[in-house]
Amino acid sequence: MKKLIYVLSVVSALPAMAQDNVMFGDKINSITMYATQSTGSGSLLKLIQPGIWDVSPQTFVMFQYSQPIQFFRLDSRLNLNMGQNFAYNSSKGLSFWGVGISVDTALLQYNGWYFGLGIGPFMRDHMDRWVESRLVFEEKIFIGKNFSENWNFEIATIHFSNGNFTAANEGFNFAGFSIGYKF
Repeated sequence: MKKLIYVLSVVSALPAMAQDNVMFGDKINSITMYATQSTGSGSLLKLIQPGIWDVSPQTFVMFQYSQPIQFFRLDSRLNLNMGQNFAYNSSKGLSFWGVGISVDTALLQYNGWYFGLGIGPFMRDHMDRWVESRLVFEEKIFIGKNFSENWNFEIATIHFSNGNFTAANEGFNFAGFSIGYKF
C-alpha cells in the first residue's frame, strides 16, 4: 500500500515538474506570421491527404499573437488571429479578411520538435460562393521546430468552413509555413 501511495504521489507531481511549454520555452508571448497557398475547396480531409490537393489562386496570410496555456496537461497556446485571403484569377470574389481566436495543442514532442492540432472560431468580413456564412471555424494541423530560444518554424495545413450550417460550405484549405518569435 505504501508503494502505491508513493507511486501515485510521484505521478501526480509530474505535471508540476514538467519542462516549459514546448512552443514557448520560458517565454510568455509569441508573434507568428503564416504564409499559405490554397489547396482548393473541399472537406477537412484535405488537411491530411496531399494527393487530393488542387492548388488554386489564393494566398492566405495570418498574423497570430499567442500565450502559453495547458489543455488537459498538454502544452498549448491561446491565439488571437488576424488573416487575409487574397484570391485572384479564377478565384476572384473569394478574398476575405477575418479575425478569430483559437487553441493549438502540441500532442507529441521530442527534442524541440512538436506536432499538434488547433481549432477555433473566426469571423469573416463577408460571405462568398464557397461558404455562405461570416462565422467559420479554423482547423489546423502543424509540425514545428524550435531553432533557437526565441524563434520557431512550423509547417501547417489550415481548413476554414462553417460546419455545414449553410447550404454552401465548400470550405477553404491552405498549406504553408510560419515563422514565430517568442518573447
